Amino acid sequence: MSHAIATVFKAYDVRGIYPTELDEQLAYRIGRAFALYLRPRQVVVGRDMRVSSPALADAVIRGLLEQGVDVTDVGLVSTDALYFAVGKYRFDGGIMVTASHNPPEYNGFKLCREEAQALSLDHGIGEIRDLVIQGEFPEPERTGTLLRRDILDDFAAHVLSFIDPTVIKPFTVAIDAGNGMGGMIAPKVLGRLPLRIIPLYFELDGRFPHHVPNPIEPENVRDLQRTIVEQHADFGIAFDGDADRMFILDEHGRLIGGDMITALVAKALLQKYPGAKIVYNLICSRAVPEVIRAHGGIPIRSRVGHSFIKALMREHDAIFGGEHSGHFYFRENWYADSGIIAAVTVLELLSREGVTVSQAIAPIDRYFRSGEINVEAQDFAAVLQALQEHFHDGQIDHLDGLTVEYADWWFNARPSNTQPLLRLNVEATTPELLQQKTQEVLTVIEQVRGRLA
Repeated sequence: MSHAIATVFKAYDVRGIYPTELDEQLAYRIGRAFALYLRPRQVVVGRDMRVSSPALADAVIRGLLEQGVDVTDVGLVSTDALYFAVGKYRFDGGIMVTASHNPPEYNGFKLCREEAQALSLDHGIGEIRDLVIQGEFPEPERTGTLLRRDILDDFAAHVLSFIDPTVIKPFTVAIDAGNGMGGMIAPKVLGRLPLRIIPLYFELDGRFPHHVPNPIEPENVRDLQRTIVEQHADFGIAFDGDADRMFILDEHGRLIGGDMITALVAKALLQKYPGAKIVYNLICSRAVPEVIRAHGGIPIRSRVGHSFIKALMREHDAIFGGEHSGHFYFRENWYADSGIIAAVTVLELLSREGVTVSQAIAPIDRYFRSGEINVEAQDFAAVLQALQEHFHDGQIDHLDGLTVEYADWWFNARPSNTQPLLRLNVEATTPELLQQKTQEVLTVIEQVRGRLA
């Protein structure tokens, strides 16, 4: 039983299939364990639109109350709105009931402490897991009280405080919410700007009747691409299920990588914060640090993963951090990520410069990228050692797996935290060089796998 429970406690959240892996009883115990671990006085709880979210939210709230914690229930919100509530109203912690971009049968919890600092397996989630498995919860002196509060107007005002709304041009924007929380958040925030919005799948529906709300997969943005082209939209925005991640598509329907959005947001913010520090993860394009330097900023390279990025941002007082995966972190947002803050920042940049998305990207996007290639591997150490020996004449570092850099190309190979996979990213100055070097790296990996088979 304890092993089955333990499997839902992941590196950055709690997540599993409802009700076989994660049910109301487990949610109740997570509420009590969260209270026991964090010892908070006041906790805020929000939820997404999944079919199982109301029942799981009720159960986790009951656990918190019965462990003596006062709870504010903010109902249906995006994950970044929940983080906002924790930071803005100075709660001691927050719980978001969501499984983000996963298919409809999943659900889970994103957990944070004061100032929206996310818990991870190493810091909090592991301890909560152990308390849940032990199942021994001392009776508190009192039962907590429950309040309900609507935070979305305050959240919208917070998002728009990052820009000057008066400069926004009357763009036509196609937005695909994937029946996720973006369908509630986008009208609340972007509806206050002079935009013509073409809505796709704004109805909150946790069964995801049109597509899974995971815009990083090409099949999930096809409807949005078609809408942009057919209706001559200026660009498109795609949100994931809990609307904390965001991707932009240009006026031709081409999906723009998260690293290119990172570069655009960095450029915009450096106009307001000259000389500021900006964090990016090491599998972002080389273009990202180049853009940061070109606009007077200081780039800081990070391992992949939000806990590393947020820690570096706090350490260096960085104003912004971005990842290839569509996560964007802002200092003035308690270092938490928000897709919609990134979206309005890009809107302001396009408005000020009077350019299309493709025109904004063209001078930045100079390189050719493989995208993430997943290769099955059992002995990570042997594969990385072989790659290091083969490419020994490059500039080598081990910040996250193995990175080897040359003047005209580079690659990173890093082990997955969760599966027996090596994640490979390659970038080069020409498509031909990209193809050639990607094949060379893959051949070395295959040779090692052949030897070990």
